Amino acid sequence: MTADEFYDDEEEIDFSDLREQYEVKLEEGLDTFVVIDGLPKVPEDNKPKLVKFLVKKLQAVGTTKEDAVYMPMGDDGQSQGFAFVEYETATQAAQAVKKLNGLALDKKHTLAVNKLTDIERYGREGRIDEKYVEPEPEPFVEQEHLRSWIGDVRARDQFVLFRGDTVGVYFNNKKDSPEMTVERQFWTESFVRWSPLGTYLTSLHPQGVQLWGGSSWKRMARFPHPAVNLVDFSPNEKYLVTWSNKPIVYQEGMPGLTPEEDGKTYVVWEVSTGKLLRSFPPIENPQEADKPPNLRKKIQWPLFKWTADDKYCARVTPGSSISVYETPSMVLLDKKSIKLEGVVDFEWSPYAPTEDEAKKVSGEQLLCYWTPEINNQTARVSLMAIPSKEIIRTRNLFSVSDCKLHWQSEGAYLCVKVDRHSKRGKSTFTSLEFFRIKEKNIPNEPIEIQDTVINFAWEPKGDRFVLITAGELPPAGAAPAPPKTSVSFYAPEKTKSPPAGPFRLIRTIDKRNSNAIFWSPKGRFCIVATINSQVSHELEFWDFDFDGEKKESEKDLAANLQLIGTVEHYGVTDLEWDPSGRYAVSSSSMWKHTMENGYHMWDFKGNSLREDHIERFKQFSWRPRPPTMLSKEQQKQVRKNLREYSRQFDEDDLILESEASATIIEARRRLLEEWRAWRSKMERELEEEREDLGLPPLGVDEEKDMEGATVIEEIVEEVIEEKEEEIA
Repeated sequence: MTADEFYDDEEEIDFSDLREQYEVKLEEGLDTFVVIDGLPKVPEDNKPKLVKFLVKKLQAVGTTKEDAVYMPMGDDGQSQGFAFVEYETATQAAQAVKKLNGLALDKKHTLAVNKLTDIERYGREGRIDEKYVEPEPEPFVEQEHLRSWIGDVRARDQFVLFRGDTVGVYFNNKKDSPEMTVERQFWTESFVRWSPLGTYLTSLHPQGVQLWGGSSWKRMARFPHPAVNLVDFSPNEKYLVTWSNKPIVYQEGMPGLTPEEDGKTYVVWEVSTGKLLRSFPPIENPQEADKPPNLRKKIQWPLFKWTADDKYCARVTPGSSISVYETPSMVLLDKKSIKLEGVVDFEWSPYAPTEDEAKKVSGEQLLCYWTPEINNQTARVSLMAIPSKEIIRTRNLFSVSDCKLHWQSEGAYLCVKVDRHSKRGKSTFTSLEFFRIKEKNIPNEPIEIQDTVINFAWEPKGDRFVLITAGELPPAGAAPAPPKTSVSFYAPEKTKSPPAGPFRLIRTIDKRNSNAIFWSPKGRFCIVATINSQVSHELEFWDFDFDGEKKESEKDLAANLQLIGTVEHYGVTDLEWDPSGRYAVSSSSMWKHTMENGYHMWDFKGNSLREDHIERFKQFSWRPRPPTMLSKEQQKQVRKNLREYSRQFDEDDLILESEASATIIEARRRLLEEWRAWRSKMERELEEEREDLGLPPLGVDEEKDMEGATVIEEIVEEVIEEKEEEIA
């Protein structure tokens, strides 16, 4: 996509280039000057004091000095209430306009700061019409429904497929070929990504990011960020963060950007308006600065982490502080960062408090962070409430090499995976520190693991988890080989009433090559896989609530674990469940290797539904669904009547499996539904008529007539066809 294609829009015709063609060019260099109005009028003797006081204010946003301030004097010997100030750069001058305009100098004087070039551009006679003309309201244009795909009559999910230079969006048809909704060449120049609720499809280009949506897949928004590499959304799609490894080099006339963005690498945008909220420079880790580039840790992404309600976002400055920003202003909470010596990482709780809960400290947003051992001080994991910044729980840790923070999807539990080292540092092992967030005093439950945990995953909306451990790495000089792993499954003990009991091991499977865990978004089912491996390609499908007989040793646990399927997908690099939890897709991307690229689709039990080998296959991604709008009571009612709905689903499946007779079956079903509707209508009318005539409801007379009667059932057989055959 060219720059003209990115910026041009038929609905937004821009005549600024014609205006600039005939604009009188201002003298170069004036963009570093600002004009400050609203100053007090003082005599010549007091002018140096006023200039000195003013310069202190001006230096808060840039570099200037007293001899760079020109304050004209009037014929009466008094200053005229304004001054011209020169900054070192145009960016500093722009900052002065943004930060100092409207600043109260004292109770009687408020500064008005403008660029000198703006005064020249707009202040000349005839440039601005002094008579106000009320603008005409823009005509209403009906917008497309951005969630129209959810109304699909067959309740099918969509996915995006990226192969070669083509990006397409399709409806899933189980075993049959997918149904295309849109397909375009060169839709993106790196990768595509869905927004968290599935509203937008994101494409990346050298000029920036674009969002697409609606039934016609038109462009909904664009965010200019040259050489953008990564994007991230807030959970409710209100905000977008873009990042480039190349700092922005601002040039006059760049749409959507200002001189303030020069040198910045992170930009935060408001999705609904396309407004740039704030930009940030690259963040250096002091511990990594002295290392060679090839040994430095990869960039942490996402750098900006969001609360579940999009109210706050935060970032860590390794070793010193956590900065919490309020949205949409993107101003620091209490106008300062939270100083935490040595802080390494943090995570927000995924639970969003209700309005009533948020009024209490217990209902504030929770943030968990950890700090390493520093100056004889133990490593520490802490829970902080935001916005009060109150520390509500702390746990001291010893012999810590690293920590990873894992929140359960509803914020009910927090697991801190602590990698520890022995006193001599020759061996490592892992301990898991569990915090029960919603219980009184947030009790802690530790579990010691003898090996190193390389992967951990909570069950969505549940209290069970799976972890993978690895043994010791091969000694130096030995042939390189991936270490054998073990997969362990955990569940809480059964209790008669909440809260859940302590966590207990269900089972451990040894001598595996597994390295990844993928829970169904609905819980219960889990895939333990080996991905990005050259020696193993297994996918194991596990059921935590199997309907069969339960082992005696597991009767006290809230699980009935069973392996329900094992399959192989050679060269698998990615795996993803669909939003319903009915299907899972394993894929093999050419971004990792070029052998047997494509994807396999499985049901939740591991049965193969579809296999598609695609040349130059790059990416497969299910379209997320927004949260249900049904209340808990309505959802309960749906589950109660699930058997009735199942009959309808079975009919739909039969229709789809028999395409040849689908039209006839549909016509018959429609006629049957019309007849049933007509019959129900006639019965209602008949009952209303009997009620008006004072007659009893239908069926009452027949019941009276049957009282005392004996019912005799008689079976009559009739020969329909008779055939004789001679048997040799």
